[in-house]
Amino acid sequence: MLDLSFSKPSEIVTRLCARLRAERLALEMTQADVASRAGVGVNTVSNLEAGRNVGFENLVRVAMVLGRTKELEGLFMPRLDSLDDIRRYEGAAARRRIRKSGDA
Repeated sequence: MLDLSFSKPSEIVTRLCARLRAERLALEMTQADVASRAGVGVNTVSNLEAGRNVGFENLVRVAMVLGRTKELEGLFMPRLDSLDDIRRYEGAAARRRIRKSGDA
């Protein structure tokens, strides 16, 4: 397990990119293989592995090809530790604006 609690964003990107590359290699796939299956360009896969700016949808496509969609499911899951958390989360489902502090 990788503890990212005290890492800088750039350090997290570097570690995740290394994992992405390692996963691809473990599956014995070339960048071209992943790109073809994901419907993206080889440069996109290369950029992902290098930590260069790539769209989120392309990251999801590559994760799907590598069989890592379960990991994506937990990415922004709400923390529901109590009944109050559940009620607050369900109440927030209705779209509303958050007022800035000091607004009347």
